[in-house]
Amino acid sequence: MEILIFGSLTDIIGADRLLLEAPTDTEMLQASLVQQYPRLGQVPFFLALNKIMVQEKQALQPSDVVALMPAFSGG
Repeated sequence: MEILIFGSLTDIIGADRLLLEAPTDTEMLQASLVQQYPRLGQVPFFLALNKIMVQEKQALQPSDVVALMPAFSGG
């Protein structure tokens, strides 16, 4: 599974993309990433699954593309 990382999250992870074995769902992915990169647990971020923002638990497939995006505000 390809994980794209954007904005300030690249500083935390040290890369702008990761290739991982697909966890079964987005909650497991988030937990795994926070375990590997503890600073992620200290900043708000959003997940997009195949270019669609997700806020609830979603099943994942190995072919999915997930994006990690820092919290943002607009105006």
